[in-house]
Amino acid sequence: MNIFMTAIVLASFVMPLTAQWAQYRTPGIPRTADGKPNLAAPAPRTADGHPDLTGLWETIGAGGNIGERSLGDLRPADVQQWAQELVNERAENFGTDNPHYRCLPQGPVYSTLGGMKRFLQTPAMIAILDDDLTFRQIHMDGRALETDPSPSWMGYSVGHWDGDTLVVESFGYNDRTWLVGGYPHTEKLRLTERIRRPDFGHLELAVTFQDPGAYSKAWTVPLRAQLAADTELLESVCNENPDNGQQHWVGKASDAERAKVNVAAEILAKYTGVYRGQYLRGPRTVEVSLSGDSLSVAVNGGPKRPLIPQSETRFSGTGLSYEFIRDGRGMATDVVEGHVSGDYKFARQK
Repeated sequence: MNIFMTAIVLASFVMPLTAQWAQYRTPGIPRTADGKPNLAAPAPRTADGHPDLTGLWETIGAGGNIGERSLGDLRPADVQQWAQELVNERAENFGTDNPHYRCLPQGPVYSTLGGMKRFLQTPAMIAILDDDLTFRQIHMDGRALETDPSPSWMGYSVGHWDGDTLVVESFGYNDRTWLVGGYPHTEKLRLTERIRRPDFGHLELAVTFQDPGAYSKAWTVPLRAQLAADTELLESVCNENPDNGQQHWVGKASDAERAKVNVAAEILAKYTGVYRGQYLRGPRTVEVSLSGDSLSVAVNGGPKRPLIPQSETRFSGTGLSYEFIRDGRGMATDVVEGHVSGDYKFARQK
């Protein structure tokens, strides 16, 4: 086992049943002439005239600068010193202290995570269900948000309509969860979400984090989501497997730097490109790029992260390992991404 691997992918130990209802078509949705869901059709509305957000949605990052996508408009100068020091410490340890890897709820970060979420909408409440069996309740009955709530994992939420935009205010989170990128928060954290359904198949979202205990100003992460038609939300419970791989959570980011070897830029250039394949429940895209004499990797459109060469073909430094398979000319044909649960091979796209 490579010492630089961590449990970045603890969820990899959960293998949901992908064949369940595989041939079931979502009823009552508009379709094109070829039978595919018509995502451009008008958004449905409830009896009281508001957009109906009910449905199964797959959340993905918004466009823009790929390196800043996860953190939105957060700037280093806005992060208090103690919070930045904690982010650096978590990066050095590959995030092995993340409560998610101990199968605890992820709290406010659910609002910015990718993956499937089911919305259930009634006039008095909107519920959001996640595949790890957590849920949120957004009260729509006009009640005020708690001002001094007992801290909880998922917080307390109230919502109202601003025209066709759902505005959700949340407060009352405990400080045991992490935000995007390993950034911390205190119990002063408050979230404001704005959710809009411009057409049948898409959501536009913006999540604003405000925490005077950790940040000097509020910051916003833009997102979008697409309707997941003709499929279902299947549970993914990380603690149902007693072996979660924690015994392999060893090594630090600085270990990879100390073991670094020099690889010529002309060799590295033969590894750049887009690699695709299947990883657990869905497709995975690994994009490898070269800047100067250093490789970087971005997974599923996420931020670029530097790769540190441990040999001419093997790289580390992200908490995962990457090994390139080459042809007779030295061109990469595949990349093998190493996790504590095993290796996953992705083919380079022509």
